[in-house]
Amino acid sequence: MARFTLGSVAGKAALIGALMLGGCGLLPEQIDETTGWNAQRLYSEAKTSMSEGAYDRAIQMFEKLEARYPYGRYAQQAQIEVAYAYYKQGEQALALAAADRFIKLHPNHPNVDYVYYLKGLVNFNEDLGLLAGLSRQDLSERDPKGAHEAFESFRDLVTRFPESRYADDSRARMQYLINSLAAHEVHVARYYYNRGAYVAAINRAQTAVANFPQAPVNEEALFLLVKSYDALGMTQLRDDADRVMRTNFPDSVYFSGGPESDKPWWQLW
Repeated sequence: MARFTLGSVAGKAALIGALMLGGCGLLPEQIDETTGWNAQRLYSEAKTSMSEGAYDRAIQMFEKLEARYPYGRYAQQAQIEVAYAYYKQGEQALALAAADRFIKLHPNHPNVDYVYYLKGLVNFNEDLGLLAGLSRQDLSERDPKGAHEAFESFRDLVTRFPESRYADDSRARMQYLINSLAAHEVHVARYYYNRGAYVAAINRAQTAVANFPQAPVNEEALFLLVKSYDALGMTQLRDDADRVMRTNFPDSVYFSGGPESDKPWWQLW
C-alpha cells in the first residue's frame, strides 16, 4: 500500500503548481489591441463601435482614451460620448451620472448645453404618448418623477443657453411634459371622483389648475371640481368653479353632454 507522507504531499502540490504555472504559458495571452494607439485612433474606433450599436465596446474605448490621454479635447468629448452610449443602452442611472460628472468638470465647455439636453432626454418619458395608448396603462400608475426631472433639465438648458441649437426642441418637450403632468393630476382626480373620494379629487384637480394653468386638460379639471363640490353640497364653491369654467371654456363639451333638462349642467352626469 502506498504511503503518503507530509513531504510527499507537499512535493505533489508543488509539482501541480509548477505544471499549472507552466500551463499558463501555453494559453493564448490576452493582448490589448489598443496598445500604442493615439487619442485620435481610440476616438475614431469608439465612434465606429457606436455607429454599429456596439455600445459596450465603445464605452470601453472611450474610457481607455480618457485614462491614457486625460487632457485635451478628445478626453472631454469621450466623457460626453460615454453618457450618450449609456443612454442608448437604456442605462438611465449611468447616463445621468456621466452627464452630471461632465457638467461638474466642464461647466463652461462649448458643448455643455448638449449635456443638459441629454439629461432631459434620458428622463423624458416618451411612452406617455403613443406607447401609453398601446399598453393601456393608466397614467395614475406611472411615477411622474422622471417627467419632473426631465422638465428641470430642459428648463436649465433654455434658461442658461436660450440661443442653443437644442433650446427650441427643449421648449417643445417642456410643453409636452407640462401637458402630461397635468393629465396625470386630472387622471388621478378622476380616479378619486369615480370612487367617491371627492375631497381627494378636489385636491388633485386644484393642483392641475394651479400648477399647469395653460394645460388643455384643465377643462376636465374644472368639471371635476364642479362635480365634486356639488357632491359635497358645497354650493358656493361649486358655483365659483362653474363660473370659471364657463369663462375659460364657453364651448365646453361638458355643457352639452347630457339630455335636455332644467337641472344645472353638472347634474346631468
